[in-house]
Amino acid sequence: MAAPQPDDPSAPLRLDRYLPYLINRAGVSLAARFSAALRAAGIALQDWRVLAALRERDGQRLTELAQRTSIEVSTLSRLVGGLEANGLVSRGRDSGDARAIAIRLTPAGERVTAMLTPAAQQLETAAVAGLTEAEIIQLKNLLERIYGNLAELPAAEDTPAK
Repeated sequence: MAAPQPDDPSAPLRLDRYLPYLINRAGVSLAARFSAALRAAGIALQDWRVLAALRERDGQRLTELAQRTSIEVSTLSRLVGGLEANGLVSRGRDSGDARAIAIRLTPAGERVTAMLTPAAQQLETAAVAGLTEAEIIQLKNLLERIYGNLAELPAAEDTPAK
């Protein structure tokens, strides 16, 4: 099914019905409500994404972790350096490939992530209140499809200037 087309392209954009705005508004609201817990733990939202991804599957390579967290590799490298300096992650040889470096949670990183996980889960529960389990699954699947659709488009920096 094709995306809906505006009836009149010269009509002003309805921001309250514009998908990128709605997604961003929800994300900003979620981040703002999670920020107090993050501040108390001494980490930023991107740090949390890295720690949560490692808690889910420890020992990831930087490129894999960048893909998993949607953080650009050079930015992620700096983040991991900061997390390592704070004792939350370590870098070491990958057990499957001695040439590769794997990033792992330290015991301190595991504790911080375990402490924040209930707050993250409570926030998600509050965000989807009133939705059925089927609607929640559908929403998550649709957001994954939207992300996949956008992954096929060139990034802004890849688009030639006019």
